[in-house]
Amino acid sequence: MSKIVIFGTGDIAQLAHYYFTTDSPYEVVAFTVDKAFLTEDSFCGLPVVSFEEVTSRYPPTEHSMFVALSYAKLNQIRKQKFEAAIEVGYELCSYISSRATALNGNAFGRNCFILEDNTIQPFANIGDNVTLWSGNHIGHHSTINDHTFISSHVVVSGGVTIGESCFIGVNSTLRDHVNVGNFCVLGAGTVLLSDAAEYGVYGTPETERSRVPSNRLRNI
Repeated sequence: MSKIVIFGTGDIAQLAHYYFTTDSPYEVVAFTVDKAFLTEDSFCGLPVVSFEEVTSRYPPTEHSMFVALSYAKLNQIRKQKFEAAIEVGYELCSYISSRATALNGNAFGRNCFILEDNTIQPFANIGDNVTLWSGNHIGHHSTINDHTFISSHVVVSGGVTIGESCFIGVNSTLRDHVNVGNFCVLGAGTVLLSDAAEYGVYGTPETERSRVPSNRLRNI
């Protein structure tokens, strides 16, 4: 089995450890974080070492790395650590769930995190460092560019282009052939019917509470 080191010790790192351990040809052997954030020497029963020392303990010639971070600061922290790992010589591996339906000819970049129940149709392209949480539809001939994070139950129709470092919230719907510019944020439940310029923020109003309390509902 190929050996990997996971960058991070948060919830996503714990999930990455679970997925790689139970559903991949990789063996997780350690975790790493920046020295300034090193507060424990073990995580998930494995060693945690500082990133400044990781190459001497787990050489890039014998190990790959996976950067398990969220969309914080619009994916820029994950992007920085992705680039830092490459700079010191690591190959960045991806996790593609065996329970995902990936029909795109393995057109995935490095350090992708593709969870269960995603459907990726033919001719879709997924860039580097992209996260697809569970249960999304990625339509044919669509492109998701580097460092983008897509939450759950998002529908990306055919021929859509999503730019770099975007965040797409749960239950969003993107009409076919729309273009989403770099650094866009689409909040939960967004319906996008036309192009979104870069740095755009889109969202829907939160559902308001009814004036009638639940204890006065007659049919429930």
